Parts: sequence; structure tokens; C-alpha cells
Amino acid sequence: MLVVMTGSSGLIGTALRRVLESAGHEVASLRRGTAQEGGQYDIATRWVASDALTSADAVVHLAGASIGSHRWTAKRRAEIRTSRVDATRLLVDAMARLERRPTVFVAASAIGYYGDTGEGILDESAAPGSGFLAELVQDWEAEARRAEALGVRVVSPRFGIVLSKEGGALPQMVLPFRLGAGGPLGSGRQWMSWVALEDATGALAMLLQDESASGPVNLVAPAPATNRVFAKTLGKVMRRPALAPAPAFALRLVLGKGRTDELLLASQRVEPRRLRELGYTFRHPELEGALRATLHPDAAVSPAPTPI
Repeated sequence: MLVVMTGSSGLIGTALRRVLESAGHEVASLRRGTAQEGGQYDIATRWVASDALTSADAVVHLAGASIGSHRWTAKRRAEIRTSRVDATRLLVDAMARLERRPTVFVAASAIGYYGDTGEGILDESAAPGSGFLAELVQDWEAEARRAEALGVRVVSPRFGIVLSKEGGALPQMVLPFRLGAGGPLGSGRQWMSWVALEDATGALAMLLQDESASGPVNLVAPAPATNRVFAKTLGKVMRRPALAPAPAFALRLVLGKGRTDELLLASQRVEPRRLRELGYTFRHPELEGALRATLHPDAAVSPAPTPI
């Protein structure tokens, strides 16, 4: 199978490429940028190279501007939206022009779809929330779903917090603990839904090939944790104290209100119902084991992976 992938140099894309290539699949990168820059698609000019998708059996769309690395100014919100909603629309429009279309389009999504939901347990049937992230994800998924009218199977993996020491949110969480200042954020009562990188890529590989997989799929482990429990477990794994809470007002002051309230303090207790129905077996279903395998891989032994 030839898989054409955007975001192939990112955290998830790099790991997914290794998984797919080790299983005998071919992966081709779809690079963002103009033709003069060596790119193959450009959102600003609505251009996609004529040969970029012609041989693709599957398209995996992982590219998007970072949500957690900058304050959410009006300019930054526009960049985030363009990199997701407009880019997805561009790729689907390019598929519509093909004589031979890919059989499956896996377009990244996020559990931000659900908004801040407190203690409620969420599966893929839960209603969408409100706020910048929730509305962004709704529009993002709607653009991907347009490919269904072209006869393409569409999967929207809703990522939780992906645990990896190579990037994403975890290194930012680890730093305060290394400095002896780790602890819960705000009240610590908000639920965090996470997934080990190894499971994120294993599930994606399965979703690419399982023809019964379509629509939204929560890419989270089956054991979400409150922020307080997450901090305590991370401290235990790192052998550092977890006693220094970060007050909500201080987080808002440093990071901005929107980014703080929707990313750090929002509560999302998400379960992977669809992955279970599809028969996916998690390598790291529990938080402590996932953190140990991520931060101390040489000391951890992973279960045998699910065949793909």
C-alpha cells in the first residue's frame, strides 16, 4: 500500500512512518510549500501538485500549526484554523479531481471536539462542545467528511494527549518536575485523556487497513486520569515531588486565558469505545506503565504489537 502523508516529519508522522514501513508499506511525504520552495501543496494559493496523490492508496493528513506553543492571539487562531480546516478542504478538492482516488482518508482530529465536560464520560457519540477548539474541530472534521461523497472511506482519529519524550505536551510537563516544582494545574480535578505514542501509531495503522473503520475514533487509552493523579503518577515515575500546584490565575497570566482554559484546565474524560469495538489491543493501557515506557524505555518491556 502506498500511503501519502502530510506532517510526516512531525512527532506522530515520524513514528507512523516507521510502523508502516516496517510492515512493508510505502510512505511518501506530501510537503507543504510552493513549487519554487520544493513543496507539493500550498494553502495560500490553493495549489496541489498534479501528481501528488495520483498513485496513493491511502492519504494520512497529520499536518497543522501547533495549538499549544503560542498565545492564542487573533492572528494565531487564524493560522491554526487555516492549517487545519483550509488544508483539509484543499486535499479533498484535490482528491475530487483524480480519476483514481485513494480508498481511505485518515484526517487527524482531536478530543477538543467535546469541549470542557467535567466528570461526564465521553465516547464518539457525545455531542460537540463550544469554544475555539471545539468549533475548530467540528469544522475540521466536516471538511474531511466531504471525501465520503467521492467514495473514499474517511476516518477522523480524535487524538488525546500523546505521550512521548520526543515532543508534544509531555516534555513541557516534565520540565517543572526536573526543577522540583511539579504539581497539578489549577484545581487538578480536570480529567486528562492521554495515549502512548506507540498506541497512537498502532491504532492509526489499524484504522488505515480495517475497512470497517470510519468516522470519528477516539485515540485515547482506556484509563484517563485527573490532572492531580497524572501529576502524582508522573512525579512517582520521575522520583520527584508533585506538591507545587500552579494556580489558574498564574497560568492565564503567563499563557493567556483561552489557551489555559481550553487546553490545560478543560476536563475531558474520554473513552476509546470505537477502538475497542474494532478489536485494538493497547500496549500501554495504564498511565504509570505508559509513563515508565515513555520516559524509561530501556527499563520497560512492551507487549507484542497488534498485527497490521
